[in-house]
Amino acid sequence: MATTLQLNSGHKMPLLGLGCWRAVGDEISTAVETALLAGYRHIDTAELYHNEADVGRGIRAAIATGKVKRSDVFVVTKLPSSAMRPERVEPCLRRSLAALGLDSVDLYLVHSPVGALERSELTSPPPEDGRMPLHHGTDLIAVWKEMERMVSLGLAKSIGVSNYNERQMRKTLAIATIPPAVLQVECHVYFQQLKMREFCKKHNIAITAYAPLASPGRKVLYEKRGVKIELPDLLNNPVVRLVAEKHKRTAAQVLLRFLVQQDIIVIPKSTNAGRIKENSDIFSFKLDELDMKALSLLDQGEAGRSFKFYDSFPGVDEHPEFPFPVKSTA
Repeated sequence: MATTLQLNSGHKMPLLGLGCWRAVGDEISTAVETALLAGYRHIDTAELYHNEADVGRGIRAAIATGKVKRSDVFVVTKLPSSAMRPERVEPCLRRSLAALGLDSVDLYLVHSPVGALERSELTSPPPEDGRMPLHHGTDLIAVWKEMERMVSLGLAKSIGVSNYNERQMRKTLAIATIPPAVLQVECHVYFQQLKMREFCKKHNIAITAYAPLASPGRKVLYEKRGVKIELPDLLNNPVVRLVAEKHKRTAAQVLLRFLVQQDIIVIPKSTNAGRIKENSDIFSFKLDELDMKALSLLDQGEAGRSFKFYDSFPGVDEHPEFPFPVKSTA
């Protein structure tokens, strides 16, 4: 099976990447180096993760071994909510490039359609309830035109979006000179995004699945913020475990293979060297038709979505471009 996917931009993107959310310092730089030396060729970060400089160190360390070249590595970073204004796109990308130590990124994504204010813009102290300071005047069209200009400047080879809904995708495509090459969204066996995948296939837009294992480690992060959430335990699902036993593979390998076998890009996050290497071994086996059918039946549709965002960013669902179903008041 191929390990890359051809994007509508003409560039090839590796189907397997290392997600870099929730790790900073030596922990993530070592994880990036480990991943690249284990065969990964795709690294996914964002300004919002506060680790671009650390990720850059990891990339340079891998290159310094002589086993990896810069041209081998597909680097992704993202425009944060606080830069969701056209005049901020270029300065923000240049800031990310400086932190990463790169001349260009392979893919630059709009991280979210929701615009936010920077702390320096607040005219009063931040709300004590932790509510997200929103910029209600977000203009997705103006931002996208600037994203296109980043390609013409040579700062990004491909551009795309993350966390957009179908309406926002249609709105962007209607005016795009350069269509989004990638849509990055939550996608896993409980939340298979069938409708969005059909839409993207029709428009030749690749999908990157974040939280392909449902991001189980995030529960600790949320609890530190005083937020209690229930997360799906995909790794211990009986069907997943049966398929894993059949192939003598880990549950994580099966969950990742299920997605890449359908040409969905995956970016599992780990800083554990053993799991990083295990997660990379998903191209040496294939799920059969019965496996794929059994796993496809685990889809829960919208009920399977685990990232709500209003859980960790109170008030975000009040933004006019909030892309997901709003929190029920019932």
